[in-house]
Amino acid sequence: MNFCSHCGSKVEHKTPEDDNRLRYICISCETIHYQNPNIVAGTVSVYGDKILLCKRAIEPRKGFWTLPAGFMENQESTNEAALRETWEEAEATVEIDALFSVINVPQIDQVHMFFRATMVDEKFGAGPESLETDLFSEENIPWDELAFPTVKRTLKLYLEDRKKQQFGVHVSDIIRPPRED
Repeated sequence: MNFCSHCGSKVEHKTPEDDNRLRYICISCETIHYQNPNIVAGTVSVYGDKILLCKRAIEPRKGFWTLPAGFMENQESTNEAALRETWEEAEATVEIDALFSVINVPQIDQVHMFFRATMVDEKFGAGPESLETDLFSEENIPWDELAFPTVKRTLKLYLEDRKKQQFGVHVSDIIRPPRED
């Protein structure tokens, strides 16, 4: 960030009084610009015993499979974001069952939230951000072609819970070790 979004003046990167983190602070109007993590919301959408996956048409990880998910917009709830993303990416109408996983990815300033969802019918398709979509049985999930660690972890947890026929809410972190130069 170089300029204040309130007055247009330059900003400095420093720690405000009574704070413990670096923030961008306007040198003119002294507005503190807080930067917060992005929320990615999506669904583990099922039809019968199959799980809906989307092959990404965009970077990052173009050509890899993922659960339907994306960045939450302002003025929507996490449920609304998950429903919207499922429609946008997979053209599937689903009903949210419950929150399933919350995975913190602090090194990229993201929190991924996946909801268990039931497809209303077997209709689905590829939205503009998907090359294709398909329903996968457990034995056919393309594990080596999954786009993100959060998707892989969520799918594994879902399948474990489904075997036990008892679903919980799973909260975890995916932390990459710092790169050594």
